[in-house]
Amino acid sequence: MPQQSGLTQILFMYVPIIAIFYFLIIRPQRQQQKKIKEMLANLKKNDEIVTTSGVHGTVAIVKEKTVVVRVDEGCRIEFDRESIASVTSGEVKPEVVK
Repeated sequence: MPQQSGLTQILFMYVPIIAIFYFLIIRPQRQQQKKIKEMLANLKKNDEIVTTSGVHGTVAIVKEKTVVVRVDEGCRIEFDRESIASVTSGEVKPEVVK
């Protein structure tokens, strides 16, 4: 019987640690990946985006694996979809002081 009680003590020690690890690290990371995947799937023309390298622009053409981004008048750059960090279309823009 002493071996069995030692095994249950180990289980009672490791199960909460694994549960805490899951709820603090694994689950939030999966939710964030799901949101990013959804954002990339819902990209459409005229969405204002920011890439992972900090380039701001407007989506001009949406392709299967890439997106053509209009950065300035007459300047378009093609990026992989995965390089888009965020879509800023719905955000309120502060006024630019000139």
